Amino acid sequence: MASITFKGNPVTLLGNEVKAGDKAPEFKVLANDLSEVTLADSKGQVRLISVVPSIDTGVCDAQTRRFNEEASKLDNVKILTVSADLPFAQKRWCAAAGIENVQTVSDHRDLSFGEAFGVAIQELRLLARAVFVVDSNDTVTYAEYVSEATDHPNYEAAVEAAKQAK
Repeated sequence: MASITFKGNPVTLLGNEVKAGDKAPEFKVLANDLSEVTLADSKGQVRLISVVPSIDTGVCDAQTRRFNEEASKLDNVKILTVSADLPFAQKRWCAAAGIENVQTVSDHRDLSFGEAFGVAIQELRLLARAVFVVDSNDTVTYAEYVSEATDHPNYEAAVEAAKQAK
């Protein structure tokens, strides 16, 4: 299991760590309109999945804005930002921030994504910061669990992995 800290304190992650080469696990999250979103919904596309603890915090805000900006440079790549925020909060934040190239989805209901990808923080009911790239055949080609949840991920490596995935 990945070892993660949140503000310097160790936390417990629920689920199994996902590594490059693994088949991406299925999940069920909610879109901003409360419709269900699954991995299968984007089958045949490369997915860059950006995981943040809460969209309303500085690093999460910057991470989502960065991937929104990168999205225009990536062909046939769907970018999802997953957090345990309520769908209503995500929708409000996206409208205020002008986010149009990234789909925010909520794992608040049952932590389906968090447990499937091993990023659900037991003590906080938040998701640990991570980035995954899943190719069009549902194979994970890149996985980064950010060791300190308040730090930024390696944006360049994630974007390069998305460009290389088929």
